[in-house]
Amino acid sequence: MEWSDEGVILSARPQGEDAIILQILTVEHGRHAGLLRGGQGRSLRSQTQPGSRVRATWRARLAEHLGSYRCEALGTPLGSLLDAPGPLAALSSALAMAEIALPERAPLPGALEGLQALLAALGEAHWAEAYVVWELQLLRLLGFGLDLERCGATGRNDQLTYVSPKSGRAISLAAGELYRDRLLPLPGFLVGISGGGREEVTQGLRLTAHFLERSVCHPHNRGLPPARLRLSDRFTLSGQDAESGEETE
Repeated sequence: MEWSDEGVILSARPQGEDAIILQILTVEHGRHAGLLRGGQGRSLRSQTQPGSRVRATWRARLAEHLGSYRCEALGTPLGSLLDAPGPLAALSSALAMAEIALPERAPLPGALEGLQALLAALGEAHWAEAYVVWELQLLRLLGFGLDLERCGATGRNDQLTYVSPKSGRAISLAAGELYRDRLLPLPGFLVGISGGGREEVTQGLRLTAHFLERSVCHPHNRGLPPARLRLSDRFTLSGQDAESGEETE
């Protein structure tokens, strides 16, 4: 069994004395694992950092085996993010979420393209808003998409302010006022009425976390990955700047 495909490395974990197990999100083969012999060596380790784009060749005697990889590096976003702790935290979170959420060896159209678009956006000013949008797209790919187009109670599309934690449908300000304590805030940037910002990103991360935990994590008896929790903490911890992690006044 052998195939070649392009993809993004989601994780690289040591195996034995010199090998690593790579999880790669590929175009035609979905999230796929394989053993890279010599991957702990300096030359290969620098080419197989999580987030890197690669051309991978996978080979195994039988399709159900772990198999082994050969990889050709195509580029990495890490160099431009080393001095940007916030986007770097978003990169780690996205890779961890993709690894636990996407089914193994089952390609989903748009999964790799969406991740690559996010990686490109991490160098832009609205990287945090782009991350929230990516998690919404991930939920949609998995069949758990939210309906933010119109109010689930009235059918209108004006003053969308809340989201029902049960149905995932938007709720207008008037329809949700009596139940506001039971509803999730809907950030304005997700419905095109604001430019985002720290408070709205915090709301967006809370919104996507609720549905990711309920629909993706809890059915498999696990929680959100630590990298995702650290990203959320950057926005919810008071007195810290989400971009740098430094104390602010």
